[in-house]
Amino acid sequence: MSEDMKVIVFQIKDKEYAIPVDKVSGIEKILHITRVPKAVKFVKGVINLRGVITPIIDLRVRFGFEEVEYDESTRIIIVILDDMEVGLIVDSANDVLDIPVESIEPQPEVVGHLASEYISGVAKIEKRLLVLINMEKALSLEMTENMLREG
Repeated sequence: MSEDMKVIVFQIKDKEYAIPVDKVSGIEKILHITRVPKAVKFVKGVINLRGVITPIIDLRVRFGFEEVEYDESTRIIIVILDDMEVGLIVDSANDVLDIPVESIEPQPEVVGHLASEYISGVAKIEKRLLVLINMEKALSLEMTENMLREG
């Protein structure tokens, strides 16, 4: 019997990425973001989401893509990491899919110029290629510190 993994599919720069739906607590349209002084470039600030102060990270910037202006399709995906809510700005959030676990392949060394540390696997669904993001590593403090030292 095959198992499925339910994921949220989102886009950044015409590529499709996915994160497990069990890590997502909501998807919001772009909201007013309050800047935080001296925050790293990919931390856009914080929002007050139903009484919870939530840090907002622009995944485009985090993954090293150029910044774009937010528009009607821009979304904030609220994920829960280590009992903390974090908002991720993405170009758009497309849909929810069930991915057969056996269709997930190990991460390649590099996808585009996205470092393999951020990727937990790649799933081929018919003609679609979904890059599964390892949220713990993509948002970890250690990776952030390493990036700051390198940058």
